[in-house]
Amino acid sequence: QAKCVALTFDDGPSRHTERLLDHLAAADTPATFYMLGQNAQKYPQTLRRMVVEGHQLGSHTHDHKALTSLSSSQITHEIDTAAAIIKDLSGIYPNTVRPPYGAHNTQVDALIDAPLVLWDVDTLDWKHRDPAKVASIAMQEVRDGSIILMHDIHESTVKAVPELVKQLKRQGYTPVTVDELFDGQDFNSSTAYTSRNQIR
Repeated sequence: QAKCVALTFDDGPSRHTERLLDHLAAADTPATFYMLGQNAQKYPQTLRRMVVEGHQLGSHTHDHKALTSLSSSQITHEIDTAAAIIKDLSGIYPNTVRPPYGAHNTQVDALIDAPLVLWDVDTLDWKHRDPAKVASIAMQEVRDGSIILMHDIHESTVKAVPELVKQLKRQGYTPVTVDELFDGQDFNSSTAYTSRNQIR
């Protein structure tokens, strides 16, 4: 049994995502992208490349509103709009959802007909914008079954990825998609997961 870890990227696609895909391809490493519908519309070719190169496409809602602050109809609109855009552009329906800010509650959970994928390793890449820190924080906190949170809207994060992947593999981790991480495990709709072994 390999030690597995999922690299996940939020808020994109962005002008930096193609470079990230170059790095991931060079390292033969899959990732999962939690995309905003409004950004996916700007980069249709990037979505198609993700599919061709074996990455997983997930939804991060249409425009990053905190779902816990919305009405039921607004929550459904955020989820359905993003899913329709991603499916239309890529041919793939996003079968997992990451709520913006990780904000969810029983109302949100009940309205999302997919697993909610959170994280147990927060690189804080949006805060420090330091490639070395992205890798060092991830390596300090990673465990077998971890889900690592990063953002492909930051150039500093994209720069961090080759070294992070190298260190993970050196420590015996195999990077996989979220679906692969949960293969053979309970992975249910309307349920939030922070790692392969933890429900929240």
